[in-house]
Amino acid sequence: MLSTDTRLRLEDIAARIGGGLNVTFEEMTWAQKWADHNRSAARIINQARREAIQGKPERGSLDEFLNDLDLGDPDPTNHLVGPQDPTDLARWFTGSDNWFLKDD
Repeated sequence: MLSTDTRLRLEDIAARIGGGLNVTFEEMTWAQKWADHNRSAARIINQARREAIQGKPERGSLDEFLNDLDLGDPDPTNHLVGPQDPTDLARWFTGSDNWFLKDD
C-alpha cells in the first residue's frame, strides 16, 4: 500500500507524463522503482504512459475501460502483431523446459 505522500508524488509525476511535460531523470527513476515493486504505482505510471502515447480516452468509451483495466504494455511498439507460432506461445506461458514441449 502506498502512503499518501508517495501516491501524491506519483500522481504529480504521472500527470506530467500524461500531459507531455518534462519529468526529471531522478523523478522517473524514483517512480519506476515504485512501479517495479508496487502494483498500484505501476498502474498509475502505465496509465500516464498510455495517455502520453494515445491521448486521453473519451469518457465512457471502450478505450477508457481498457485503460482502467491496465492490461498489457502501454507502448504499442512492444505489441506482437500478426500470426504467432503456437509452440512459441506455449513455451512462453509454460516455460521451455517442460517435457511435453520438447521436440523428439
